[in-house]
Amino acid sequence: MAQTPHLALNARQQEIINYVQRESFVTVENLANRFGMTQQTIRRDINMLSAHNLLQRYHGGVGLPSSAENIAYGARQGLQSEEKRRIAALVAEHIPDQATLFINIGTTTEEVAKALSRRRNLRVITNNLNVAAIMSGYPGCEVIIAGGVVRARDLGVTGEETIDFIQRFKVDFGIIGISSIDPDGALRDFDYREVRVAEAIIAQSRTVFLVADHSKFARPALVKLGELADIDALFTDRPIPDTLVNVFKEAEIKVFIADKIVD
Repeated sequence: MAQTPHLALNARQQEIINYVQRESFVTVENLANRFGMTQQTIRRDINMLSAHNLLQRYHGGVGLPSSAENIAYGARQGLQSEEKRRIAALVAEHIPDQATLFINIGTTTEEVAKALSRRRNLRVITNNLNVAAIMSGYPGCEVIIAGGVVRARDLGVTGEETIDFIQRFKVDFGIIGISSIDPDGALRDFDYREVRVAEAIIAQSRTVFLVADHSKFARPALVKLGELADIDALFTDRPIPDTLVNVFKEAEIKVFIADKIVD
């Protein structure tokens, strides 16, 4: 089974996703007025976005996708790509040469792997074959791949063998991605096998960096991974929503916001 091809969205389709994420549900008429397009054009956008599980179509409008199923890997690669690159560059500034790392499954963590190209003599343990391929050629970098079952859709590795392998190590930094941060501070994802591996990574890391762009705030996802208190710092691209400010303060989490690149 091949990976899902990379999905390219135009600016309007990306903004439709952002708008629905802010509002939870939007009518077709509202979207047509907002973007100055015909309802027919907006419906075509909605049909395409729904087909890739980026949004969910309802009678007369569109809402957030199901909490039971994640967006396809190829589609996620095309979402918030600039934001993910900025987040990754900021994370790389906080990783010294000769560090030991866990890096888990996710399109944002893969951007972090790319951003670490200038670091030297890293030792990286990963359950993400994409990360392994990216980092295996870096100078002095040793990449260790966790054993387990390979998921064809994104080349992530999960399973009991993966957890057992990770538990043999204690590293300087664990870099993890996430699908959702609930308003109460709960961290969530879609696949319980992936969640169990992430839990092991958190437990075996001296410092845990969570990488998540703004679309992950209050997005619905099925499986609880943990709490904000389980991580040490969040790297994101926008200020924390007002509904989460007090939760972050209580958890005493450092928040690093990647500034927008100005040409």
